[in-house]
Amino acid sequence: MTQKLKIDIVSDVVCPWCTIGYKRLEKAIIELGIQDKVDIEWQPFELNPNMPAEGQNVNEHITEKYGSTTEQQNESKQMMTEAGAELGFKFDYFDEMRMVNTFDAHVLLEYAKIFNKQTELKMRLTASFFGERKDVSKRDVLKQALLEVGLNAEEGLAKLDIESARSEVRAKQDYWKNLGVNSVPTIVFNRKSAVTGAQPVDTFKQVLTELMKEQSSL
Repeated sequence: MTQKLKIDIVSDVVCPWCTIGYKRLEKAIIELGIQDKVDIEWQPFELNPNMPAEGQNVNEHITEKYGSTTEQQNESKQMMTEAGAELGFKFDYFDEMRMVNTFDAHVLLEYAKIFNKQTELKMRLTASFFGERKDVSKRDVLKQALLEVGLNAEEGLAKLDIESARSEVRAKQDYWKNLGVNSVPTIVFNRKSAVTGAQPVDTFKQVLTELMKEQSSL
């Protein structure tokens, strides 16, 4: 039996292009009919590791971090909203939207992996943040997300207070940073080659087709 193609997606829950990138990758996988031949694992990356608990207004944050004007931000939001809509994902940007700390979300994504629910939880958290105006740093929001994907919320939330679970996420973040990953999404194939950014569906199809050929000739 041919080994599955391992795909690591280094990303953050509050990264819009990570969601668009994944949805395009997913579309490419479905169109090629290789759903059972790939194994996707989400890897932690915090866009804003020092974000305080109260978060920061998204517009202020983007201006501060990237120097973007309001006009540039509006254009970018429009572009993301349209790209999301094409893929069946809703971006609902609003003036009071706040960028939040995502460390706890990453701890829960590690927990979800044990039950094969990582992608499901990732998409639930992303949809909560971008489409439902929810603060994914808050425990009640995280609890709701765990329940919605059929996970044990009490057991999952208990992980947030276990130092070894937190250390594991930090170690993984360091691992990818040390490999030179400094922008997300970074999509890594078989830990050998990678593409960055939300590539078009056709680009993903091309990359996947080549990699599947290589896999089958091993």
